[in-house]
Amino acid sequence: MSSVSFVKIQKNAVSSVKQAIHEALGLIDYSFKKATKNVVIKPNLCYYWDYSTGQTTDPRFVEALIGLLREKIVPNPSISIVEADASAMKCRHVFRMLGYEKLARECDVKLVNLSEDQSDIAEVTVGKRAFRLRVPRTIQDADLRINVPKIKYTPRETKITCALKNIFGCNPYPKKSRFHPELKEVIVATNKAMRFNLCIIDGNIVSGIQPRRLGLVMASKDPVAVDAAAASIIGLNPDMRYLRLASKEGLGSMFFTPKGVSLNYFKARYPKKDAETKLVNMVYSLVVRMRLGRRIGLE
Repeated sequence: MSSVSFVKIQKNAVSSVKQAIHEALGLIDYSFKKATKNVVIKPNLCYYWDYSTGQTTDPRFVEALIGLLREKIVPNPSISIVEADASAMKCRHVFRMLGYEKLARECDVKLVNLSEDQSDIAEVTVGKRAFRLRVPRTIQDADLRINVPKIKYTPRETKITCALKNIFGCNPYPKKSRFHPELKEVIVATNKAMRFNLCIIDGNIVSGIQPRRLGLVMASKDPVAVDAAAASIIGLNPDMRYLRLASKEGLGSMFFTPKGVSLNYFKARYPKKDAETKLVNMVYSLVVRMRLGRRIGLE
């Protein structure tokens, strides 16, 4: 079984986040190779939502990771933060709006739009289905690839977004909706074509029925185990089709050994979207609308 670490961020500051990442990596016995020259970091920048919504990776979390990399790797590596255009998101806007242009200037790292990067075709088989995917050169040339996703509940398709789904975002083809009819298979195919070495989850602020500071860092070398752990934190059964498929295709194990703070500590604090909470919010919304209607003379 793969190890997945769970560490609580003590204070909402870059130094505390860096310490938590360091502890999380120590719990899974991970150490950076000194000879590393090229590092790729893939945050979740799926849309123009600010990190405070829990939907996108906090640039301060990435800043803390960059600081740790520069402490542990000698000589100083070349670091690229990567994302690809999507149907409703363009990297040139999202990098600026979410603070990554500022991060790149201050930390002397590169921002790479994978949709504009040179790429090569990789042929990948998932089950009996063959896929042809473009693999960006920046990812191919990296000595170390670090996946920095968010934990998010999605009511359709895969049910959760975490490590495996975040790498689907590396697909340089902008109109990713074309892959949705076979989304589970394409997620697995993309992860087979672009294998990342390490997953470090930014669970400091998470989305749910409302954003909440969870103060969590998770780390593992196994993206399947990370997603299984994320599903458990959200309150879902990890026995999901896309995770079974990913495990069968050799991407990792659905079973994991937890290290550090109890998973149940974070599970109890995750802002779940259960039926009772939905009903309460529907009633509250109705009451507000009725009061507003009376106030402006509509009733």
